[in-house]
Amino acid sequence: MKQSLWGAVFDWDGVIVDSAYLHQLSWEIMSEQEKKAFDPDAFVKGFGMTNEVIIPNILGWAADPAEVRRLAREKEETYRRLVREKGLSALPGVEVFLRRLKDAGTPCVVGSSTERANLECAIDVLGFREYLPHMVAGDEVKHGKPEPDIFLKAAEKIGMPPSRCIVFEDAVAGIKAARAAGMKVVAVTTTRKAADLQEADIIVKRLDLLTAESIHALFA
Repeated sequence: MKQSLWGAVFDWDGVIVDSAYLHQLSWEIMSEQEKKAFDPDAFVKGFGMTNEVIIPNILGWAADPAEVRRLAREKEETYRRLVREKGLSALPGVEVFLRRLKDAGTPCVVGSSTERANLECAIDVLGFREYLPHMVAGDEVKHGKPEPDIFLKAAEKIGMPPSRCIVFEDAVAGIKAARAAGMKVVAVTTTRKAADLQEADIIVKRLDLLTAESIHALFA
């Protein structure tokens, strides 16, 4: 098979799946269990960020690192339980696009602030191992988005230089991380309006609307 000229790096929530409602439900369950206030606006502000940033800086639930880690762990355990109980579906057009990339021999990797256990759980529920065999999770790097660490490590996973990678994102923090990594960016308007994603090279409503020509043009 001909070697691909570029690699695909996918954010997870808001790009492959829209599990925002399950994450929000997880935070609400945690809020009730921990007797802490939860503002839905804080949930929106935290898109694309790690729990270690969200809990102390956005929700204001805790500052002690050990307590932040405990809350973060319990929240993600709650999320995985909900995924297994309620199931999960890929966003419209995602599997079609992933199949195209697989057939074209394009190396694909997930680069997400989500922790690995969540990604493993969700990929198994979706049955997407054949499309997304590689991943870099938020708990595998020192700095989360908007720092570039996740995407740089993802490029290493698929053996591509950052300049030959395209990041597929839905969050402003993720776009900034991709830019800091020196990568091209395709934004999907799943969780944000197009006006909020103008730093991307291409903005689409769904992935299967992308053409080979539009992607190749990014490297012209």
